[in-house]
Amino acid sequence: MDGVQVRRHVIGHGRVAEIVLDRASALNALNTVMLVRLAQVCAELKPDGDVHAVVLTAAGDRAFCVGADLKERNAMNDTQLLAQRAVFRAAFGELLGLPQPVVAAVHGYALGGGCELALCCDIVVADETAEFGLPEVTVGLVPGCGGTQLTVRRLGAGRAADLVLTGRRVKAAEAERIGLADRVVPAGAADAVALEIAGAVAANSPVAVRAAKRAMRHGWAAALDAALDIEDAAWRAAALSADRREGIAAFNEKRAPQWLGE
Repeated sequence: MDGVQVRRHVIGHGRVAEIVLDRASALNALNTVMLVRLAQVCAELKPDGDVHAVVLTAAGDRAFCVGADLKERNAMNDTQLLAQRAVFRAAFGELLGLPQPVVAAVHGYALGGGCELALCCDIVVADETAEFGLPEVTVGLVPGCGGTQLTVRRLGAGRAADLVLTGRRVKAAEAERIGLADRVVPAGAADAVALEIAGAVAANSPVAVRAAKRAMRHGWAAALDAALDIEDAAWRAAALSADRREGIAAFNEKRAPQWLGE
């Protein structure tokens, strides 16, 4: 078993792919086989024009993901560890690079690489059982799949340092307060709410949604003038699309748009 499953849903007029971390017996810890599969799944979804939004969720009741499988790593020498590092970077890079908006549905533990998986997503839905943390420094490591960079962008430098340098954990309410989670929902409801959000995203113009995500992702670390140029390019791509013409026509004709995705 490769530890990652994919489900496809039609929600309203939109199509959503659900990526499921499926190693519940190991609290969805990330081993090499699982990472290879995650990279493969994301690479397959990336060019798929029929998938308009993605949900990242996990099997089991106790954990979203507890990060790297330390039992597997315990048997590795330095050469093997560095080889696995490339596998981690590839998997997280493919997730972060998805052009479709990605919604994380987090329950239970989201620690280390599990927290970083959530950070790679555009919207994070956490249920009341969720507990986030980047404990790498407590075992002699550094967050290595975006944790030192994505926390700064999401939370600001001070709050990022508070999490990364202490290794402390935060529960759902605090995660929402500091911006690590975007919505907190009752226990057991994260998957349903994440699918609902993904469905709302998928109901919109695929061209406009992808362009908006591209503008936000590419502009967040740029100087303001450069970021506004990135936004302008995204606007032009959407404005000259068939989707824009269809959206305006549907508005004036008082009907639901039939997006062409082009």
